[in-house]
Formats: sequence, C-alpha cells, structure tokens
Amino acid sequence: MWDFSATKLIEQYKSGVLSPVEVMTALLTRIDEVNPKINALYEVDAAGAMAQAEASEARWKAGAPMGPLDGVPCVIKDSFAVKGMVMLRGLKARRDVAPDTKDCPPVARLREAGAIIFAKGTMPDMGFLGAGVNSANGVTRNPWDLSLNTGGSSAGPAAAVAAGLAPISVGSDVGGSVRLPATHCGLFALKPTAGAIPHLPYSRDRAAGPITRDVSDAILMMSVLGLPDAEAYEPGMDIPATLTPADLKGKRIGLMLSIGDSDAPAPEVGALIRKAAEVFKGLGADVTEMDNPVPFPFLEALTSYFAVKAASERAGLPEDRRGDMLPILTRCCDKGDAMSARDFAKALSTVEKAALAVNRATDAYDLVLAPTMPVANYPAEFTSADPEFPHRGVGFTALFNQTGQPAATVACGFAGTSPVGLQVIGAKGEDAAILSACLAYEAARGPLKPFPQTVGE
Repeated sequence: MWDFSATKLIEQYKSGVLSPVEVMTALLTRIDEVNPKINALYEVDAAGAMAQAEASEARWKAGAPMGPLDGVPCVIKDSFAVKGMVMLRGLKARRDVAPDTKDCPPVARLREAGAIIFAKGTMPDMGFLGAGVNSANGVTRNPWDLSLNTGGSSAGPAAAVAAGLAPISVGSDVGGSVRLPATHCGLFALKPTAGAIPHLPYSRDRAAGPITRDVSDAILMMSVLGLPDAEAYEPGMDIPATLTPADLKGKRIGLMLSIGDSDAPAPEVGALIRKAAEVFKGLGADVTEMDNPVPFPFLEALTSYFAVKAASERAGLPEDRRGDMLPILTRCCDKGDAMSARDFAKALSTVEKAALAVNRATDAYDLVLAPTMPVANYPAEFTSADPEFPHRGVGFTALFNQTGQPAATVACGFAGTSPVGLQVIGAKGEDAAILSACLAYEAARGPLKPFPQTVGE
C-alpha cells in the first residue's frame, strides 16, 4: 500500500478496506527501511503520526471524515513552519534552532483537511540550489538511481514521494523548486499562479505547490491549499477537488525548446519533449514550435538577483555561523554582498525584461510545452549540472516565477535511469486549465515505469 495515491487511499478508507492506522504503520516501516538510503526526511514524528492516524480512523468509522485528505500522510518541505517541528532551511548554521510554534498557511490548510503531518523533507541551503545537497543533512539521493540527483530545492519531499514514504508532499518554488525535483523523481508538480496558495512569510517570487505521483492527487491538494488565509497577503484560488481531462481539439500550443542563454535540451531530453508534443497533437491540439522568446542573455542577471537574496538571508544568521553552509552558497552570498546597488538594479532590470518577453511570447498560445530541465540528470553529490554556475539549469523554469504564470511538470519518459519531465505553462489564473490538460496528457501518454519497489538494490 506504500504506492497508493491519496485518491486511492481515500477510496479505501471510505469502503473500510484500509484504515489510516494500517497505512501509517506500513509507511513508517518503509521509512525505516528506505530513508537511510536516500536521506529524504530529516525529522519524523512517528508517535505523532500514529496519534493522528488513530484519530482519523475513529472519524472514518464514525462516518465523519475531517476533510478531503483525512488520513493521508503528507511530507512537508524544510522551509515550511510546522508546529512542533524544526525548520533548518538546509543550513548547518541553524542546527539548534527551536521548533516552530505555529503552522504556516499551507500546513494549516492540509491539517484542517485531515492530512497526517508527520515529517519534514530536506532541501539545499536556503533553497538556492536546484540540487539535493545541503550542509545540515548531506546528500539526498534519487530513489530511481542512488547515484543521481533529486533536483531541488524541494529535494526531500520529492524523493520521499517517489520512494513511497508518503503519497503526497508540499514544497515551494522560487526558480523551479517544485518542478525540478519532480522532474528528476518522475513526479507531477504544480507551481501555481502567484497568490493561488496563501503562504507566509510573503515573497513576490515564491509559490507553494503540490508534489505528487499523479495529476489527480495534485488537484485534490490544490482544492485545499488554495483556500484563503486570514493572515496571508495572497488571495488563494478556488480549485475543485476533481477535474475532467481537457478537450484539446483546436487548442493553440507552443513548443518552446530554447529560452535566452539557457543550454539547449540534451538530445535525449529534446526527443522526449517532442514525443510529448506529438501526444498533444494526437489529442487534436495545434502545436507550433516557438522562436526563442528571450533573445538576450539573462541567466547571469538571475544569478546576481538570487545572490543578493542569499546574502540577505546569510546576514540574518549569527555572525560566528555564517560560514556553516555549502561552499557554493558562501561564494554566492559573497557575490551578493560585493554587488553595488547600480549593478543589482541592472541585473533586476534584465530579469524583468526577460520576464516581460516570455510573458508576451507565451500569451499567443493557450498552453506552452517546454523541457523542465535541459538535461536528464547529474551526479547526486553535484550542486548543479554545471557546478561552476549553479543556476544554469533553471533557464526554462525561473522566469515563470517572475511572470507569476502557472507551470506544471509531468513525467514524459526516461533517459537511462532518470525520469524526464515535460513542463506545461499557461496564463495567470489558468491553473485548472493546466491541470485538466495534464490529466488529458497523462491518460494519453499511458503508464510509465512503476515507482521503485526496492531502493538501492
């Protein structure tokens, strides 16, 4: 039962075939077996998990479930506040921080819906890398192949779902941080429209988003995560708990295989993306390959922007612990500290210009298809596909954080032992349309490889 989806678990609970206690017991056993191999979870509250499962079981027996996720175990990313659990943000420097005293809005919504909140998943230092490496907990490994990277920054949550440690998870995305690990781990993830999921503290770039094994579970999660929060700035979004596959006949779909100075997709990745585009054609869509929508370099400017944000966070750490982070992050923060206001303004202007260009180009289509990552994968210990340029891999993802557009990733095949993800992008507010389109693609694509039964053998 470790590989059951959330929707299947709810069906089993309704029918009485399974109970939340049985499911949580099985998952804790699998965690004991698998987590030491992949290092996805750094904190597991087993006693709390069983208490929540027992309460859920009693509600189901009484015919009074608490909400649409009652009894579904959920992993939370390290950067989210969970009452009674520690938030490290991947940093060794925060090793003795006190547990949080209050749930952040996404966690509160999941808990109110009955989800079992029991574990925190790893992330790279401060979330500024698209890789599963961090100074607090070491290397998080990909369940499909332990030699490969999970991607990041929602590394642990994605690895946990792919390995069957929980059916669902929630992460956050500043430049691709739910989409990149979902791609590497063969999962579905949605970075929703800016403001669709209320979250604290507020960030103009960051969006919380579901990471799941299939599209239906993400839709179910969005129906909960999109509910408003009295304390948060963002308005939320009304997404129903179920959607039907989209009718794609006549839809205008762009195929984006280049963007700015991002690396071109590797041949094996490009082939899978084109194959996915053919599936959309087979569903009646009009697919047209796009010109490069950003005809100028923007990745160095984006790295500079991230460097200043990282330096600002480092400045909030105790002075004697600011060196307790990955060397690549130290260099990134040093770059941010050394940047003049003039150079920062220039970098920000370039990023904004690139975001405007991609927004204008994608506005001509109902949906846009693109690689989520230009390469299939890279070694687990690497901080990026290009260790000297840690943000080179986010060229196809990061600008949609700047535009606020929704973007999902859905598995489209394998390159060797690594899954590869197709990115599906839409206009602001069209999250339901993206989810419905992904349902249609998922059904037409057919099943891929089953998730790993055994890990590291």
